[in-house]
Amino acid sequence: MSLKLRIQDDMKQAMKARAADDLAAIRLLLAAMKQREVDERIELDDAAVVAIIDKLCKQRRESITQFDAAGRTDLSDKERAELVVLGRYLPEQLSDEQIEAAITKIIAAHGATGIQALGPVMAKVKAELAGKCDMSVVSQKVKAKLTA
Repeated sequence: MSLKLRIQDDMKQAMKARAADDLAAIRLLLAAMKQREVDERIELDDAAVVAIIDKLCKQRRESITQFDAAGRTDLSDKERAELVVLGRYLPEQLSDEQIEAAITKIIAAHGATGIQALGPVMAKVKAELAGKCDMSVVSQKVKAKLTA
């Protein structure tokens, strides 16, 4: 079953269970997916759906930080609940050791040395690790390895 169909089935289940919070987050995700399909006139595959979910999760994490800083725990709790629902559809997250190993392998395969190789290395890292980890953390790790 494709990820898109799984999300649609989960929406139906949330409607039947009257799970309003889950339903709201799933509808938000389906709307973002539909918007991309209409804008680009394409049918989304699983990789594109994961990219959309990853983007929505990143937005939620940033919102949580802002709401917590402003003392709006009611809004940050809502964002955390949405983040949990969206996280169900992401692939299993990689550990720090797995991320380090992937980065080291890509840098070695590319023969990259120095910070000037950051762009090409990050392109390959993003293609391999997209949706499996927080790319901002990965970016920092790649920079540290290239400057060391």
